[in-house]
Amino acid sequence: MFSVIIVPDGCRGPEEQYRLEPGHTLRFGRSAPAGNGLTLSHPGVACAAGEITATGAFWILTNFSSDQTYLVENPESAGEHIRVAPGRADAPVPFEFARVHLCAGESRPGCGFDVLAPRHDYLTPCGSLIGGPVGDGAGVDGPRADGARGAEDWSFDPFPRPYPLDHTCHYFLVLTALCEASLRTGEAPAVPVPDVAELTERLRPVWPDVTPAAVAWNIDYLRVKLRLRTPDDPETVREALVRFALRFDLVQEGHLAVLEGQLV
Repeated sequence: MFSVIIVPDGCRGPEEQYRLEPGHTLRFGRSAPAGNGLTLSHPGVACAAGEITATGAFWILTNFSSDQTYLVENPESAGEHIRVAPGRADAPVPFEFARVHLCAGESRPGCGFDVLAPRHDYLTPCGSLIGGPVGDGAGVDGPRADGARGAEDWSFDPFPRPYPLDHTCHYFLVLTALCEASLRTGEAPAVPVPDVAELTERLRPVWPDVTPAAVAWNIDYLRVKLRLRTPDDPETVREALVRFALRFDLVQEGHLAVLEGQLV
């Protein structure tokens, strides 16, 4: 199962993406290996610019350049980024969504590509607290010197969730909006699933710059992340996502609150 997806600028579909399984590497540059690398025609990119190596839950970036620093930003956050210095080997990138900026000039646009890591895992709270119920004075950093514990001092299941979702990402907003009507009525099989236009309008109060294209992209990403095998028909995909999310409690009634608050 692949753990990293590299999406070149101008990519027109999955057939133009690069999908890496854990341990596999993709080199990129102005003259990348034919058939086994990502070629970037920008004149500011080195012939051999770098490589990406996939792991199970993140990826690492090596910068072959001797004079260019690469910027890797998380487009889902407010300015979160890392810099990979010239010659830096095996820099770990923790973002599920990342934009890699290789170069930028005053007279021409910059160059880069997107990297997706859909296999990010999250631990599952056991549902009980170490040291007593909520409100017993525990701290978030574990036991205090006086032996007391805080309300957020959870114990965790050592196994990751089978279908990990980051509740701060746009894709979770989209999935919640898809499931909203079914959760509010309790009639999942009978409630029509909203289309992209309806989802866009529903999400605009909490995602002001949302577009139909962004909603459609997140729906496609959810299909990849949750490993659903469905026909390419958009309505079928949306219906399958709702059935799957409700079946495995990926979205519950309490999650509807994210539709009322600003996603940061």
